[in-house]
Amino acid sequence: RWQKVLYERQPFPDNYVDQRFLEELRKNVHARQYRYWAVVFQSGAVVQQLCSVCVFVLTWWYMDAGMLSPQGLFGAALVSSLLGYVLFDTVDGGAGRWASGRTRWADLKSTLVFAAFTYGFSPVLKTLTESISTDTIYAMSALMLLGHLIFFDYGANAAIVSSTLSLNMAIFASVCLASRLPRSLHTFVMVTFAMQIFALWPMLQKKLKARTPWCYVGVTVLFALAALAGLATISSVGAVLFASLLLTISCLCPYCLIRLQLLKDNIHGPWDEAEIKEDLSRFLM
Repeated sequence: RWQKVLYERQPFPDNYVDQRFLEELRKNVHARQYRYWAVVFQSGAVVQQLCSVCVFVLTWWYMDAGMLSPQGLFGAALVSSLLGYVLFDTVDGGAGRWASGRTRWADLKSTLVFAAFTYGFSPVLKTLTESISTDTIYAMSALMLLGHLIFFDYGANAAIVSSTLSLNMAIFASVCLASRLPRSLHTFVMVTFAMQIFALWPMLQKKLKARTPWCYVGVTVLFALAALAGLATISSVGAVLFASLLLTISCLCPYCLIRLQLLKDNIHGPWDEAEIKEDLSRFLM
């Protein structure tokens, strides 16, 4: 009788297999089954980040066109940050703060230090890219914002994910765009706003997503509508295209993912590479 071993001489060629070889065939052992609305809910992170980039670019455009004053933006950002700070603690009843051991006084000191540091260096940031052409600045900013979207942590465990790199690319883009604004005060407010929307806003999103899913869905919808309304004031065609992009990501892509899952045909069997499950640490002594 044929045995699946190579260390014994058998009256069969080395590539011989019998009828029992395919009995261990298994298909799609590790395939995941997705539900449509669950995938739509998870796609909200991508929608929110696209809307964040859109809102940031719109805000910069309004300031560059003189339609938004830096004092007005700073006041609105300050009020929204305070509301978000209170909501961040209210969602989990302060459990996250107690676990981290960070006090409100420490948060206030960090905020004041960052604001003072940014305000002091805003003249330097304003003149940092004077020797670079405006077209190059726009190209670099677009590239950095695209990289921010690619490397952002959407909740997937992948090697390409890097929250630090994503945030640095977004801040680099904000500094490049802010350097083209009229005054140093505009630069200071723009960089501060970039930190709020690219660093603080995703933290609140994750807390809402983990604690209050329905509130997270409502915030995502309202944020998307606000981004579309702002974009419509500049370009109606751009608003339609951006709305199509959001609907494709949140509705069409989940449907395609579920349909493609039905076409999976991964096979597993005795031809797979052997997995050593025994503890071999005793041989390393």
